[in-house]
Amino acid sequence: MPIIEAQDPSLKDLKGLHLWHGELSSCSQRVRITLAEKGLEWESYIISIPDNEHATPEFQAINPKGLVPAFVDNGTLLIESCDIIDYLDQKYPKPPLRPADTASEATMIEMLAAADKAQADLKLLSHEFLFRPRKQMSETEVNEFAASHNNQVLVDFVKEWQGSDIFPKEKLDAAVNRTDEDFNMLDNAVVDQDWLLGADMTLADIAWMPNIHRMMLMDWPLERYTNLCRWFDRVKARPSYQQALVDWEPPGMAEKFASYVVDRKNSAGVHVTEFGTLAAA
Repeated sequence: MPIIEAQDPSLKDLKGLHLWHGELSSCSQRVRITLAEKGLEWESYIISIPDNEHATPEFQAINPKGLVPAFVDNGTLLIESCDIIDYLDQKYPKPPLRPADTASEATMIEMLAAADKAQADLKLLSHEFLFRPRKQMSETEVNEFAASHNNQVLVDFVKEWQGSDIFPKEKLDAAVNRTDEDFNMLDNAVVDQDWLLGADMTLADIAWMPNIHRMMLMDWPLERYTNLCRWFDRVKARPSYQQALVDWEPPGMAEKFASYVVDRKNSAGVHVTEFGTLAAA
């Protein structure tokens, strides 16, 4: 797994576990779930994405991509969520969060890669169907963000998001189609077992938990996936779900999202079910 050479030399002197994370960041949620499942203590550093704290020189000296999370374990820096949770399970193996047999472990790695790939669609759909009411940036603020942030892919995304009332339909259709395909894959994986790889929860489950949680907030029709719904009920019953996802959400956030989703559907006819394979259902 890639270990990053920190631009900030003080990170090498840090003792214990340290996590720079966003409250609603799905990648941060993966890491918090894993830490909770392991029962590990860690130092928290909240990076406010709405306030563009990820664009500051101080944070980009920690993570040159300017994204959350960033994680330090006694001076060792990692910045990709799936790398972090895999590292945690190998470094702190109790309780184990990977299957015992080699074939299943290979499948787990494939599922981690698929969850990582799905982040681009999750970001697009989240910013369209949940995050539109966030503070709108002026042209000057957008230009300042572009000038200060090292990640050109993120800069281009923010410019497109802030410069439009809605993303292009073809982009939304494609993101919905791929997400629906992913969810059908997950649904098939838990037809006759409790977790994605068998009787026990693994990192594969943790990697996908935040995505399903986010789509629930978005009013995605999860009832399309009967087996996945039963899986998600098991997820919600675990203490780590409450500790790592729900407890970090700002008070009243879920209700605000629900109100926005309904209001936008009623006033403008814009809802995730109007796109891609969901519209054809």
